[in-house]
Amino acid sequence: MRIAFVVGRFPALSETFILNQITGLLDRGHEVDIYADKAEDFAQMHSEVEQYKLRERTYYLGMAGGRLQRTVKGLGLLLANLPKKPGVLGRSLDGKKYNFAKYREQGSFMRLLYATIPLIDKKPYDVFHCHFAAYGLRAVLLREIGAISGKILTTFHGFDVSSYARQTNPEFYQKLFALGDAYTVNTTFTANNAISLGCPPEKIIKLPVGLDMSGYSFTDRTLSPATPVKILTVGRLVEKKGMEYSIRAVAQVARTFDQIEYNIVGSGELKSSLEKLIAELGMTDKIHLLGPRNTEELRHLYAESHIFILSSVTAADGDQEGQGLVLQEAQATGLPVLSTWHNGIPDGLLDGKSGFLVPERDVDALAQKLHYLIEQPQLRLEMGKTGREFVEERYDINRLNDRLVEIYRQL
Repeated sequence: MRIAFVVGRFPALSETFILNQITGLLDRGHEVDIYADKAEDFAQMHSEVEQYKLRERTYYLGMAGGRLQRTVKGLGLLLANLPKKPGVLGRSLDGKKYNFAKYREQGSFMRLLYATIPLIDKKPYDVFHCHFAAYGLRAVLLREIGAISGKILTTFHGFDVSSYARQTNPEFYQKLFALGDAYTVNTTFTANNAISLGCPPEKIIKLPVGLDMSGYSFTDRTLSPATPVKILTVGRLVEKKGMEYSIRAVAQVARTFDQIEYNIVGSGELKSSLEKLIAELGMTDKIHLLGPRNTEELRHLYAESHIFILSSVTAADGDQEGQGLVLQEAQATGLPVLSTWHNGIPDGLLDGKSGFLVPERDVDALAQKLHYLIEQPQLRLEMGKTGREFVEERYDINRLNDRLVEIYRQL
């Protein structure tokens, strides 16, 4: 099959789930191209991007920065390509019927034109796989104007059917739900959110985000008396990740256990405020913001850690977690996990068996469970083994990619 992925950023360090699907499809002999708005810093990217030569398979919209620049460049692209597909390009600028500008997130009325240009000389695709609702909408509009003809599968990840839905023109979702062919969701919670917005339930397929289990070795962690207990969090430094609460919980536990170290991997808008909080708590020697890390660096951090925390919360603007893939990554390496009763997270661990769940924003509950795990090294080992078995059974990317291919074929 010929498959096109439609995404916002590629490659993106934080979106390994998209990378794993793409490489899995290539391994199975399918043709895959990627259509993205922009790339992250190529100096920080996963090794698979080079290994599979994915930059050669990726096409960018190439929109200029300012409105005037976008318009001038867009008119140049229009004139240069108009003889190839005059009808399609003309409809891409039909402001009454296909105008992207009415959807707040889309910005420029020329965005559909820019999205059409990379597709003009391409052979038809069998399936367009769109990650996040915004890119599903883009694909159904491209099909409406005749720029593409394949089936459209949209994957919802969580925020795009939660806070995003309340901030966006409701017509956005109705168009997508009416014209899309199928939708995958990572958790039951995400499915219910999509249904509540009007997504046809019969078109929803549950397909969790998976892991390449060969890249996550189980580590049998033993501690000498002089070894600090290492705690790890991986995630963007944004409100919904709830890092303020895990930092406060670790600081509370550190008053009892001096031999403790907390490492936080990720970047984001809350970096300065979290640094300030760590300093105010007097924890700069124990709590460290490490910034972003690539796959290999992350695997090393997982292996040398003893407990994983993801204290997710519902943000003030309604933004919510989807699956919380890092919880499965941590369990795959044999780490006990500590998280919250938040949206789709309960689907992704066994409460009381591979980890613990506590209420959102409950620092005392987080600290209590963390304290308990630190005192119970044998329990940590048992939970780690259970977590590894759980992830092998439900989140193995090879099984899930086989299922994804079957979904494409059914479409």
